[in-house]
Amino acid sequence: MTLRLYDTKAQALRDFVPLHEGRVGLYVCGPTPQSSPHIGHLRSALNYDVMRRWFTHLGYDVTFIRNVTDIDDKILEAVTGEQWWALAYRVELEFTAGYRALGILPPTYEPRATASIMQMQELIARLIERGHAYPASDASGDVYFDTASWPAYGELTRQSRDHMEAAPDADPRGKRDPRDFALWKGRKADEPESASWASPWGEGRPGWHIECSAMSRRYLGDEFDIHGGGLDLRFPHHENELAQSTAAGDGFARYWVHNGLVNVGGQKMSKSLGNSVYAAELLALASPLAVRYFLGSAHYRSTLDYSPTSLAEAEAAVDRIRTFLTRAERRLAGTRYAQEVAQTVPDAFAAAMDDDLGVPQALAVLHDTVRAGNQSLDGELLHEAAVALGEVTAMVGVLGIDPRDQHWSTAEQGPVASALDALVTRLIDDRQAARLAKDYQAADRIRGELAAAGITIEDSSSGTHWSIGS
Repeated sequence: MTLRLYDTKAQALRDFVPLHEGRVGLYVCGPTPQSSPHIGHLRSALNYDVMRRWFTHLGYDVTFIRNVTDIDDKILEAVTGEQWWALAYRVELEFTAGYRALGILPPTYEPRATASIMQMQELIARLIERGHAYPASDASGDVYFDTASWPAYGELTRQSRDHMEAAPDADPRGKRDPRDFALWKGRKADEPESASWASPWGEGRPGWHIECSAMSRRYLGDEFDIHGGGLDLRFPHHENELAQSTAAGDGFARYWVHNGLVNVGGQKMSKSLGNSVYAAELLALASPLAVRYFLGSAHYRSTLDYSPTSLAEAEAAVDRIRTFLTRAERRLAGTRYAQEVAQTVPDAFAAAMDDDLGVPQALAVLHDTVRAGNQSLDGELLHEAAVALGEVTAMVGVLGIDPRDQHWSTAEQGPVASALDALVTRLIDDRQAARLAKDYQAADRIRGELAAAGITIEDSSSGTHWSIGS
């Protein structure tokens, strides 16, 4: 069966045909590191990790680029008492720790936006030259994309430009049209000097959308296979990326893939509702392997609903897999059947994964195989048990949930412990900042969230310390 992916732009399943035979270029929008990673960030990264692993299983050479948006309005607005670049780097390390804890493979390369300023300026200059961008008329140093100049604007999300709202990403006074969006933002008097770069249009910094267009082109070329990201990025971010890149003459992404969002207890997760679930909480409530299992258990395009029982169910599922693997290896050890363990995924598993990465159906095949393998062991059908052991080993390897992997066996002492410490420390720092600002309600909320996750914090003269349990 040919791998099919749901292309957001086409709004249909499409057979995957690579730009270059045997190779896949995949670009995913990574974090804007202004605050700690939450469950949605982890879920998105995990979805594309599974995609990458399946492509690799199919024999493709995958170049996987996941960027870090380390200069942005949100970062400058979030800074209190430290340099913006220090905040961005500190939070970036939290994201890295969370990814590592869940066994998410590191990208082929992870560019920071601040390292590609020259490429962004070159792209902006091309757009101006082709008549699709213009410097602001008010000498502010801003440069805008002229949405009226590009008839295809809105094609990704099937929107008419006439019905779009104004782009809120820059001062509208320099725009020809409220829907035009910023490519370059002239430096404002209240912004730090370190957050600006020299340009032909004056000192300033890039707009959010131009960053990904420039970085994807730099590392994957002017046309590449897949652009991924969260469903919330379709508009305006990905719509604007598509418009500016194609208007500049690039082929850009051949497939657009978007993962679904996260609900908490049936409600959309959001800061305004105060129901965000942070990575530190998840890693304190269950084993990292169970967290990975849960986050990857729903279809990547569906909404994932988190509830207090979710992780317990994931732990039970992981235990069933672990028990079978241990039992089968122990029974087959020293027998001729141990040589019959061939790591091949069942046809039904492959069919599910080829059908738009149908992980729920693939997990059903996995658990059916575990069940059948246990029955074979019960009946001393050792050949059948060996086949099941090989198939289960192959499937958990593809999904990154093999309980025997050294990554999980060292979770308590190794990188996972470091990841948990980094994530909890960040929340403690947020609590301290809230207390200094006399926002005691926020400080109490953070302490309550940590307590609910089984983390006890203790304030002393030497600082705040944390531990798991009471």
